[in-house]
Amino acid sequence: MSSPVVSIDARTGDPRAEVGTLTTIDELNQICERAGAQFDGWRRTSRAERAKALGVIADALDAAADDLVAIADAETALGEVRLRGEVGRTTGQLRFFGRVITEGSYLEATIDHADGSVAPPRPDLRLWLEPVGVVGVFGASNFPFAFSSLGGDSAAALAAGAPVVTKAHSSHPQTATVVVDIARAALEAAGYPPDLIQVIHGREAGVGLVAHPVIKAVGFTGSLGGGKALARIAAERPVPIPFHGELGSVNPVVVTEKAAAERPDQIGQDLAGAVLLGAGQFCTKPGLLLVPEGKDGDRVVSALGTAITAAPGFHLLDKGIAASYREGIAGLAGRDVVERLATGNGDGRQVPAALHSVRAEDLDDEIAEECFGPTTLVVRYGDQADLPAILRRLDPSLTTTLQYAEGEPIADLVDALAAQSGRVIFNGVPTGVAVTWAMTHGGPWPATTSPYTSVGASAIRRFLRPVSFQNAPEEVLPDELRDGSVTIPTRIDGVLVLPTAADGAAGGPSTSSGTGEGGAGTGTTSDMAGTGVSALFAEQLATVAALRDELAALRRGPVLPPPPSETTD
Repeated sequence: MSSPVVSIDARTGDPRAEVGTLTTIDELNQICERAGAQFDGWRRTSRAERAKALGVIADALDAAADDLVAIADAETALGEVRLRGEVGRTTGQLRFFGRVITEGSYLEATIDHADGSVAPPRPDLRLWLEPVGVVGVFGASNFPFAFSSLGGDSAAALAAGAPVVTKAHSSHPQTATVVVDIARAALEAAGYPPDLIQVIHGREAGVGLVAHPVIKAVGFTGSLGGGKALARIAAERPVPIPFHGELGSVNPVVVTEKAAAERPDQIGQDLAGAVLLGAGQFCTKPGLLLVPEGKDGDRVVSALGTAITAAPGFHLLDKGIAASYREGIAGLAGRDVVERLATGNGDGRQVPAALHSVRAEDLDDEIAEECFGPTTLVVRYGDQADLPAILRRLDPSLTTTLQYAEGEPIADLVDALAAQSGRVIFNGVPTGVAVTWAMTHGGPWPATTSPYTSVGASAIRRFLRPVSFQNAPEEVLPDELRDGSVTIPTRIDGVLVLPTAADGAAGGPSTSSGTGEGGAGTGTTSDMAGTGVSALFAEQLATVAALRDELAALRRGPVLPPPPSETTD
């Protein structure tokens, strides 16, 4: 009999509810096959219909916000205000992706008409993007809504035309399950297939999800160790698949000498607020602060230390994360070259905030490693000219931040910061990731494994692949690639053509060549049905058995749930 999945109260550590049971391998296979059976129908569904379905899910989650917030607060201790805002962000990004696919430029529609006057003669070519197939999504520990079962990864995949199987995080299994249950009920009531979104529980199921042949891409948010292990499974499959992982990040902040002289108190207080936000459990938390030596830098550090000392104790997301945090700050304090500058309040299950300092010349990889929780490391530098070289010694991050004074030359610093991250913030803090067209939430390895953002309009690109049609008869072309009225932004013979007011971006059918109409949920693909998938799945599971010890050895909570023998899954 499968072990129960138990929801744990984040404040007390007590069991609060049985959510279900760990997903067995047989159950996972059935879930993936059901998802695969939906793929052809869903990818053929019009963009307008897919946008409508995303809105249906968003409306249902908004209507259930009170209950969802109460469950998530019990499981995460993140607080009602934070969680209510996160529900709004989650439903907002579902509707945002509805607008993205309605507008249509994400398809990168391109038409090059035949040209016999060039040598060699050019055939007629038409390109767009199609969904890759069923997507596996791993929920994050620190955002139980926005980066979880129906967070940005799932929203982008569904919008692209890909069904989703999501792995619930063991820190908030009830939240993940209820969110998916609400979405499935809303889809079914509106006439859409509920199996477009399904949830699984447990480490073994998570490993199996990455290995399953129906899964064609994976979205993951978690730690470097867990991401590397799962990425290896994805790469070592008989048919490798893309693994889009958002991993560790220290998000360095540079404070210039002039900025420290101009507004030391403001900088220190603002950085403290970002470090303590959400108990320091943001992937964009500023975890390393480059501050000049001297009295101006001392004032920045003093303001920061005052706020850290006054900070209350924090309940972290689960006992594993809390244990790793305590071990991390103890390890820093134990280094001879590191000074503990401030410690906040905290006892029992609550952890204290902490502030440490090290000279730039003493910084090494171990000291610079991310510590997940309400702490940051101040690195004191002597010469501003050395900052680019110091930054190059750090692992790349999701963000880099520059606190500077107006009018000072910063071009070289900006180049160094941009080389180390996917987003550069000026005179602000990195926490807060807007869901917009221009957002990049990603960075060079090891911040992410993917060149694409996981937040914003371009996040959909992770779950699409380009297809060109050469000399195709018009009747088999997608409507968006046929000659005539332009309904979405389209590059025609090298010139970008926008829809006219009369044509509009109607979000019409996105029918692949030769497939006919077909509604959502009506199609299957030959490699995704019947015993063939089951046999291939069993073979692929055998290839990943050797990696399980590696996964079991991972320490940090945001990655994968405990082994199946533990009651929390």
